Amino acid sequence: MQWIRDGLGLVRSAAEIESLAVSVADNGGVYFVPAFAGLGAPHWDAYARGAVFGLTRGVTAAHLARAALESIAYQSADVLDAMQKDAGITLNELRVDGGAAANDLMMQFQADVLGVPVVRPKVFETTALGAAYLAGLATGVWKSADTIGERWQVDRRFEPAMPRERVAEFRGQWSRAVERAKHWAE
Repeated sequence: MQWIRDGLGLVRSAAEIESLAVSVADNGGVYFVPAFAGLGAPHWDAYARGAVFGLTRGVTAAHLARAALESIAYQSADVLDAMQKDAGITLNELRVDGGAAANDLMMQFQADVLGVPVVRPKVFETTALGAAYLAGLATGVWKSADTIGERWQVDRRFEPAMPRERVAEFRGQWSRAVERAKHWAE
């Protein structure tokens, strides 16, 4: 998102990316692989480089913004797939936090890609809040981890709505784009 804002100047703030991205019905066939410093898990390719595929004369800044948002969901799905395979468990829901959790379009797309609900808390910065809770637990402010857990509240649940066949098509295109971005700097 920083590159969309600072590198390309398509928006003035990260919050504007969602309004730009929702101005188009889909990504227009554009796939963005944000491998600016290689690809991490589960691809592990230090020689991969960022790439944009599917550009045509009909592609707009909105399509690029949408492809960038979607790339976050695809990357998360790739990592979660690997984790599920390694752990032998199935994801039932994904709880999110952080600034990107405020983006409804991305949260819905994440739910669609994963095929499970994405749950956003009322407090977006739960990582910082968790550190505070642990400090309170250590000093006796909180009696137990259960007491802390009871304070967590749902802001919104995003239920998967996209047909699985369509998701498979999109993920296939994403995988194709990732493969083309790999080994670029060798």
